[in-house]
Amino acid sequence: MMALDILRPDPDEAPSGALRVFTFFRDRLLSGELKAGDRLLAERELALALGVSRPVLREALRSLAMLGLLDIQHGRGAFVRAADASVLGHALTLCLAPQPNILDDVLQARIAIECQAIRLACERASERDLQAIAGILDTLALSFDEPETGGGADYAFHLAIVRASGSGALMKIYEAISPLLMHSHVERRRDTFREPTITSRLVDAHREVFLSLARRDPDQADRALREHFLISDDLRRKNLIAAYQPQEKQP
Repeated sequence: MMALDILRPDPDEAPSGALRVFTFFRDRLLSGELKAGDRLLAERELALALGVSRPVLREALRSLAMLGLLDIQHGRGAFVRAADASVLGHALTLCLAPQPNILDDVLQARIAIECQAIRLACERASERDLQAIAGILDTLALSFDEPETGGGADYAFHLAIVRASGSGALMKIYEAISPLLMHSHVERRRDTFREPTITSRLVDAHREVFLSLARRDPDQADRALREHFLISDDLRRKNLIAAYQPQEKQP
């Protein structure tokens, strides 16, 4: 391949070329050859090494920079950054948001992540973790009649459990879907805050989850968490039935 050909963008190259750049970046991160703070090869060298044109390489690197994975500094080159879960979360939210029944689907993801996280937290949570969760529980108990505040406290409670697991992977995944999780928490509070009986059950359910964690009983903590998730589901189902239940005719 002549040098001139390297500089000339090929319209058929973009998809496969960009994928080649992304795959290279991913594989080097997984192998440990690239770490946060490392500088990539110069543009010309990297394009030759990957067999892609420089315009395609630039576009792929810009995409990685938009995802918060690279820091492109004019005149210095491209440097690897530690992944920013909030940036990845925005991208993931845009991908998932159009899907039907997304909040129900997100709940299933929550169950999968949180039930494993709380089992790990029963082994790994520090006293500081437990104190933090207890403090959030106090705030949560006082704000169930306020959907926005209560939803935020609810999210913080569950996030603190995932953090207490000590699993970086679970934490990153959870943070990546945090915009959808926060929306889910607020919507669920709107379904329940006018129902004192349900609100009381939710407070008790969160308290039982915390106590199971504090006792470091993974089976009970897992069970308490799953039972907690069922409370709002029961209310939503009852509300749906009530909305479509034929009304009795007045005499």
